[in-house]
Amino acid sequence: MEKRLFLAIACRQPHFVFRFKVVFAMLTAMAFAQGIYAQESLPSIAITTSSPLNAQQKVTAHMQTEGFDGPIGIKLRGNSSLAFNQKKYTVETRDADGHELDVSLLGLPAHSDWVLLAPYNDVSMLRDPLAFQLWRDMGHWGPRTVMCELTMDGEYRGIYILTEAIKRGKDRVDISKMKKSDVSGRELTGGYLLRIDTFDEDDATFTSKVPGIGEGIMSSEVIWSCIYPKKKNLQPEQMAYIQNYVDTVEQVIQSDDFADPVKGYARYIDVASFVDYFIHTELSLNADAYRRSAYFYKEKQHADGTGGKLFAGPVWDYNYAYGNSNLANADEPESWCYEGGNNNPTPAMWQRLLQDPSFRKAVKTRYQALRKSVLSNKAVNDFIDRQAQLLGSAKDRHFQTYPELLVTEEQKRQFEENKNKTPMNGMFPPMGGMPQGGFPPIGQMPQGGFPPIGQMPQGEFPPIGQMPQGEFPPIGQMPQGGFPKMGQMPQGGFLPMGGMPQFGGGMPLMIDGFAAYRVSSYDEEISILKQWLADRLAFLDRNIARFDSDWQPRIQPLVEKKMQFPFGGGFPF
Repeated sequence: MEKRLFLAIACRQPHFVFRFKVVFAMLTAMAFAQGIYAQESLPSIAITTSSPLNAQQKVTAHMQTEGFDGPIGIKLRGNSSLAFNQKKYTVETRDADGHELDVSLLGLPAHSDWVLLAPYNDVSMLRDPLAFQLWRDMGHWGPRTVMCELTMDGEYRGIYILTEAIKRGKDRVDISKMKKSDVSGRELTGGYLLRIDTFDEDDATFTSKVPGIGEGIMSSEVIWSCIYPKKKNLQPEQMAYIQNYVDTVEQVIQSDDFADPVKGYARYIDVASFVDYFIHTELSLNADAYRRSAYFYKEKQHADGTGGKLFAGPVWDYNYAYGNSNLANADEPESWCYEGGNNNPTPAMWQRLLQDPSFRKAVKTRYQALRKSVLSNKAVNDFIDRQAQLLGSAKDRHFQTYPELLVTEEQKRQFEENKNKTPMNGMFPPMGGMPQGGFPPIGQMPQGGFPPIGQMPQGEFPPIGQMPQGEFPPIGQMPQGGFPKMGQMPQGGFLPMGGMPQFGGGMPLMIDGFAAYRVSSYDEEISILKQWLADRLAFLDRNIARFDSDWQPRIQPLVEKKMQFPFGGGFPF
């Protein structure tokens, strides 16, 4: 309609050239307004470091971007992703004296805590923004994002996703601020921010009293962390309260009266948030679903005694979601997340909640409403198209920087042939090469790194100083460029020669260890992502439609299994 109107106006002009210019200008303006033309560049961030980065503690650096030019604290973040060529970073904006400083970065609400997500293993670069946007569209706070380009110490590092960190605050997780004096009464009841994930010595943790589920898991222990208040501020009374509350929630959900509307789980949790979290998670088919980067928060009880319940969310870490991983059935669009995988244990409360007809009915009602709005195929595809268009020529620079992300047709064929031959594409050495008893926790790793597999002592590492020279550095202190090329590996090194997938020699493709597929172009990746989402939504349509009739969850028995995990409470992936 608008185009016909513009043409009609233009045709009344006295000169043909003028009419053409008017039409062209008007249609061009419309194209930009509708996002048809991609912008040539994304916002830029430049960081200058003064010392090597590590994953343990922030070091001082300088950052310059729109709205901020000043000091920051920065450190590496991630587990398996520390081996990727493109690193993730945790950033804290500071004032001249080194204190935390709330600032607005690239138009996002002011805060001091930020994350630069590296979309290295997500060729679309859209999975995290998509997941966060869907959660916000469902009516919850989720991290806002801005696509940008990063330069570090003068070196171009590609496209990054500037993201709000999950923190307490009025523009983030809006729960009450707790003081050290809040140790009794209503003040003790909130707010708390919790997480199920890996952990380290800086986290205040407790183990669930209900075993987790999952086929093939070596431990059923589900570890919770209280991340707000921080461990250094968390009082014994506060820790005892929140642990007891979570214990009560999980044990009530497993009790005979769990579905009772008065004394069952609805007394302790915000059911609507759990319904939404289930829908969001099952759509994503996230390889880490429910058992990693799973956040919860508990609000403070209201003055009238109501409220104070446990909420599910916000959502985090979806680069291995939406068909992008070969772990835990995450590349099988007709499977369920709540049934667990074969790495970390999945909290059993999700399969138990699905045994309640009322919970299933709430899921069905909510899901079918969302399918008419934010979860419609059109809404999801429109978001993907808009975000993809924003990348413009920046994506070309990104793939020039990381050419291993796109492969030839022959390399795709090789990948498909090899990906199921050995677990994780042969990333790990044979079990006979592992030291007996496994690896020690991160805090107990020797400074010198790992010895060669052939020289691994049984049951323990050699004393510090006796490590063979040239081996891998400690976890979290990997060089920024990633692992050395195969030809530069120390003889008999940590990973056996040929155990790492690679195409044509050179850098081992760490990305292949978790990938479900590889692509030759960005357009191919976007097409695959859209088709996967359509298939997944069709699967949910068929099954959730039966949630208030004959559908029943697959039940796995609760069996306690214990094992000393390396890397702080779970596998490093």
